[in-house]
Amino acid sequence: MKWETLLNPHRPRKSTVIADFREEFERDFDRSIFSTPVKRLQDKAQVFPLDPCDAVRTRLTHSLEVSSVARGLAAKLGKWLLEKGEIKPGMERQLEAVSGTSALIHDLGNPPFGHAGEDAIRDWFEKHASSSHPELSPTEFFKREFDGADQRSQDLLKFEGNAQTLRLVTKLQLLADFNGLNLTFATLSAACKYTAASHQADRSHPNKAMRKPGYFASENDIVRRVRDETGTGDSRNPITYLVEAADDIVYSVADIEDGIKKGVISWREIEERLKKQGSEVTEKLASVLGIKDGILKAGRPEIPNYLPDDTHGSAFRTASISVCVKDAFSAFTTHYQEIKDGTYQGDLMTGCESSQFIEALKQIGVDRIYCTPSTLKLELMGRQIIGDLMTLFWEGAEALPLDRDPKTNSFPGRIGALLSRNYREVFKDARKTDPSAPERYHRYQLVTDYVCGMTDSFACRIHHELFDAA
Repeated sequence: MKWETLLNPHRPRKSTVIADFREEFERDFDRSIFSTPVKRLQDKAQVFPLDPCDAVRTRLTHSLEVSSVARGLAAKLGKWLLEKGEIKPGMERQLEAVSGTSALIHDLGNPPFGHAGEDAIRDWFEKHASSSHPELSPTEFFKREFDGADQRSQDLLKFEGNAQTLRLVTKLQLLADFNGLNLTFATLSAACKYTAASHQADRSHPNKAMRKPGYFASENDIVRRVRDETGTGDSRNPITYLVEAADDIVYSVADIEDGIKKGVISWREIEERLKKQGSEVTEKLASVLGIKDGILKAGRPEIPNYLPDDTHGSAFRTASISVCVKDAFSAFTTHYQEIKDGTYQGDLMTGCESSQFIEALKQIGVDRIYCTPSTLKLELMGRQIIGDLMTLFWEGAEALPLDRDPKTNSFPGRIGALLSRNYREVFKDARKTDPSAPERYHRYQLVTDYVCGMTDSFACRIHHELFDAA
């Protein structure tokens, strides 16, 4: 792979906007941050759904933080590549912009209620198949629905927010046409965290990029075009490794900070648990605590004993990110040739000097933060809400006319009229531009697009209005 090709500034549809002082990649960030899908992230859960505490992260604040860290990593990489003569002056600015935008949009495809929402959508398709034809497995049912197409079947049964992100930014966010946000090929390439189609994805695959679906059959053409335009082939874009590392670092540390703010866990318990880990963790912890203590002393001889737990948590987050970013960058430079050749199958955080420290933080999240009764109850509530809404809106999507707006003189027509007009237009366009795909595939995608695009609060509100109003 060559950086000149990877940093491809062209777009699927040629831009008609007059150029100004910004790089094309900086335009990507600007049009993304002003877009509706990014705005919706402020009402999508990071860890704690529908949380009343303003200081606890949403998907929006998480995405902004990941973008900040990814941009910092790219700035460091740009300087390193410039010194090596791998890029030309000015390209380091492009690296930063592509990394920042790819990180900003990395969670756009997540449904309401986070990963529990993804599980709920997959569960709905399995139940829908089983109830329609109990004698068939879900895969056999959908393959029969789609003329034997295994990829389209797995698009539904292995529904994945990462693949939905690509669909959202390339098709669903309607502006003047059906090219979504019409981002540059460089940004689209860097945003593809996983390179497998849904029927190729395997959670035990030795190549991490193949463990989850990266795109749906409906986006096969744009994926091929992005790969051709950037020269990645079926390998990851090198920038993707930076964005993935930034996400891993931020969420593993920030979720701990949010747990402290919520009172779910104390700073003392976190410190004690980490000190009981193996030498790799305790050595890294010593570096982190040295920075943390320096922050809290603020020039004083000792840390004041009146500082609350969340202040310790915030300083710990700052120190941890600082240490882990250095190790992530070191891992990138160590594996640079493999990454550039497209042969590297791992990620930056696994095996780097911070790997055991990060894993210890993630385990604290699993043991103490993600499993609180209130969080589990809300996730179960979200599962019920998404299942009910998928069932209801499938009735409307299944009956939606191809040549006109739905008529409201029948219940399916009334339901269809509630579906987003934009998504209905995307559905109709897909029938014209992809006529080889079974019509029901597009209808299933329509109902998934609509429910997946909801915020947590909107999903709760419309469910209450339609199911609980009486």
